[in-house]
Amino acid sequence: MKREKSCGAIVFTSEEPHKVLLIKHQNGGHWAFPKGHVEEDETETETALREIAEETGLQVELDTNFRKVVTYSPAEGVLKEVIYFLAYTKPTAIHRQLEEVSDAKWFPLSEAIDKVTFDNDKHILKAAIDYIKKPE
Repeated sequence: MKREKSCGAIVFTSEEPHKVLLIKHQNGGHWAFPKGHVEEDETETETALREIAEETGLQVELDTNFRKVVTYSPAEGVLKEVIYFLAYTKPTAIHRQLEEVSDAKWFPLSEAIDKVTFDNDKHILKAAIDYIKKPE
């Protein structure tokens, strides 16, 4: 079994009311979160920060206290693990990576869950929203 590992984040605006960034992937056309493969000796957080910057042009602040893992098989004989952190950003201008991202938008939290394509991602987003809404 071939193993793959990707890292990314659910990116929120730092100001309230929070909005969440969703990207539409060129490969598959699904709405999800910025993420990508771990390269060489990168840490999970380095991968997440790099991928968010590459796919959206955003510099974000990661909250590594929120760390969720999704495991699935994208193809026969392949097991993929995706690590998601939470991230915040002030600037909201998105500069999408044209090769990998067909669209990228900020969504109100109430709309974002319906927009996300896969159930795994819906569960992660719900957990992230609960996390940012919890009292300090």
